[in-house]
Amino acid sequence: MKKRILSLLAVSALIASALAGCGSSSGSAPDKSGSQQSSAQAEGSQQQDSGEAVYEIRVGHVLANTHPYELGLHKLAELAAEKSGGKISIDVFANSQLGNERDMVEALQLGSQEMVLVSTAVLSSFTDQFLVFDLPFMFDTTEQARGVCDSELGLSILHSIDDQGIKGLTWFENGFRNVTNNVRPIEKPEDLQGIKIRTMESPIHMASFSVMGADPTPMAMGELFTALQQGTLDAQENPLAIIDTNKFYEIQKYLSMTGHFYAPAPLFVATEYYNNMDEESQQALQEAADEAAAYERQCLDDMNAELQQTLADNGMVVNEVDKAPFKEAVKPVYDEYTGTGAGQVNPDILAQVQEMLK
Repeated sequence: MKKRILSLLAVSALIASALAGCGSSSGSAPDKSGSQQSSAQAEGSQQQDSGEAVYEIRVGHVLANTHPYELGLHKLAELAAEKSGGKISIDVFANSQLGNERDMVEALQLGSQEMVLVSTAVLSSFTDQFLVFDLPFMFDTTEQARGVCDSELGLSILHSIDDQGIKGLTWFENGFRNVTNNVRPIEKPEDLQGIKIRTMESPIHMASFSVMGADPTPMAMGELFTALQQGTLDAQENPLAIIDTNKFYEIQKYLSMTGHFYAPAPLFVATEYYNNMDEESQQALQEAADEAAAYERQCLDDMNAELQQTLADNGMVVNEVDKAPFKEAVKPVYDEYTGTGAGQVNPDILAQVQEMLK
């Protein structure tokens, strides 16, 4: 119990620190009701009395305001204000306040939103290059995955849709996804047989669970808790930080450490908005994004070091798995989704990733 209390205090301290840092910047922090102050014009700049341009940016994400996403974005706001001398102000909107991930990505293209932090699965309709991250059991360790994201190939993938009005800034991270459910522990692929599980909006994700006998259903994050609570679904799959911050332990009994997908999180800014910023502000925003990404990853590492025990203390039955039979079971997914057609992982990109992993 003492360990759990210390862990919760540590997480609370991280959140307080991040929010305090953001509050000291020119970015707007949430008020006590969780609402955000008004933000920016789509064109991106206004004039202060001094005549100096101010860039007001809204950044949205779909996770809880206690998740490392939120901590990292408030750190981004703090750093951007500092590095730009107060010219950049960033407001953070959590919990799908600005819409679901696809809505927000499209809003960047339309010029009605300035920045978004999303998962890669939602990007499949914009480009196939991100699909390599959707393949199951691609990475064994966080270090492997981060190495790919931060490589020349990873940066090329990040910037692959700059010309579609969505400019990549950096890679945040969500971590490895694990299965929770109310039916039984998932110890082998056959244990997924017949289980109704929420997945992301990704054909590869859905196919991966289908070949193991599950019944995958894509659903927006904002609808998931209610669907699980009402028994519409048996299961979901997410990284530990989401399982904890969304309190899925209140409605899900079993947590199986499958680590089946690694979930990087690209941070995007609207290309036109970015291009309308002055060069110094562009540089300040990019530097702030890179430093905030490192901070967010460290927050995630700190949480993950304690979360398995925390979730067990909150009543979940936690089990480890032997991944070998799972990797064998999903081989048909690689066969089906590797190729040069639409919706397939480019063989050259896959080969480069696999070479890095050696």
